[in-house]
Amino acid sequence: MLGWPGASWHLELVADPEGQTPPAPTVEDLQVLYRGQPADRGLTSAWWARAGGSSPPANPYWERWGITIADPDGYRLVLSHRSWP
Repeated sequence: MLGWPGASWHLELVADPEGQTPPAPTVEDLQVLYRGQPADRGLTSAWWARAGGSSPPANPYWERWGITIADPDGYRLVLSHRSWP
């Protein structure tokens, strides 16, 4: 579980310790972080190098408003330069 003291949000990552549920990402499985500013290119370059490049999203909205990186299992992280709300 990940959170910030006093924040109104948290992120919980879960796993299947028995391995009965294999990962099956789709193009709509996105973790979106609204940063309110462009992502640091040095950081994203390192991520892209590990991931083998950027992962164009299926929805052009995310291409316009951020960058998308896939993890080794194929799940995608969008770093949006928009803010929320």
